[in-house]
Parts: sequence; C-alpha cells; structure tokens
Amino acid sequence: MTKEIRVLLVDDHQIIIDGLQSLLISEEGIRVISNANNGREALELLRVVDVDMVLMDIDMPVMNGLDAAKIIKEKYSNTKVIILSMHSESAMIKDLIEIGVDGYLLKNTTKEELIDAIKKVSIGDRYFSSDVTLSLLTKEKSNKNNLTNSGIKLTTREIEIIKLIVEGYTNREIGDQLFISHRTVDTHRTNLMKKLEVNNVAGIISYAIKNGFIS
Repeated sequence: MTKEIRVLLVDDHQIIIDGLQSLLISEEGIRVISNANNGREALELLRVVDVDMVLMDIDMPVMNGLDAAKIIKEKYSNTKVIILSMHSESAMIKDLIEIGVDGYLLKNTTKEELIDAIKKVSIGDRYFSSDVTLSLLTKEKSNKNNLTNSGIKLTTREIEIIKLIVEGYTNREIGDQLFISHRTVDTHRTNLMKKLEVNNVAGIISYAIKNGFIS
C-alpha cells in the first residue's frame, strides 16, 4: 500500500488555504493534516504534527516563507518543502534553492501540475514549474548557435544536457542542476540519442566533440 503524503498548508490568505484544501481533499494518497497563516505557526505545528510535506507561500506576516523554509530544512530535514508563490524573481528563487527547498510553483499553476509536483517531490525528486525554470536560465543562444555542424537542430536545453552528460553527471545530478526531474532528463537523453542517431552515451560524447560542444 502506497504511503499517504501528509501535507501542511501555509499561507496568510485563508481563501488560498481553502482553495488548496478543496483541490487536494479528493486526491487519493494526499491528506492535508493542518494549516498555518505564517512561518512561525508552521514551525510550531511541526513540533507536534507528523508532516511529510509543507506547501508554503513566501510573503507572510510574523515570519515569511524564506525564513521558515530555512529553519524547516535545518531542523526537519526529512520534511519536503514546496513553495507556492506569485514571485518569479530569479534572485529569490536561487536563495530558496540554496536553502534546499524541494519545489517551487507559481500560484497560477494548474491542479494537475500541483498534484504532479507533490507526488514527484514525495519520492525524492525536485520540481520547479517551467516559468520558474525559465527565470533561472540565461538568455537562450540564437538559433544559429543551436545548429550543429551536421545540420541537426538542437534546443538550448538539449545542448545543456549534452554538456552535462559529457562532464559525467548522472540523470539525477543533471536534473538537480537544471531544476527538472531525473525522469525528464532520461526522456531528453533518449530523444537525443534518436535525434543524433547514436546508441549510447559514448555516441553522445563523440558527437559533442565533433561539433565543438567541448574543447
């Protein structure tokens, strides 16, 4: 039997908490244990309530989500933290990633993405919405730079993954660096081998050398 994911909701707007509860209440395998209106209340609850995951806003009175997340990751290292916020500023997101948050979603996310994020984070993956990921990436290279010597068009993400594969990173390590799940990395790797017409990592590395992705 799959273990139930016990969730604590933290937001200073009750309407947000009520909305999240209504979205999650019928979802099998996820149970909202309690809720809090600021970071300090969340920390007090964590002392007495068994929680697997905290779904938390950033802007809150008394104690904000950033400060609360830092303490949670220090004192309750097994508790997963997903930030649910309106903010997409890269500096703030980077601060939270350095603290060790397990996921970051914007409040305009869909129910399906929210459920997907909760389930993926619960099994040890990290989850960052596409909008959040885009805010962290540098400006994309021009289409010309993405065209390899062999004429095969690669996306910026595919080029990033090729370079990390060449450097010897595992799927999970690549996912951590690019803020995507290791399963997504595996999909990219499989698609790359098909696109490049190679059968293994050695083929990808050979292709990278021939096309100047590594010196």
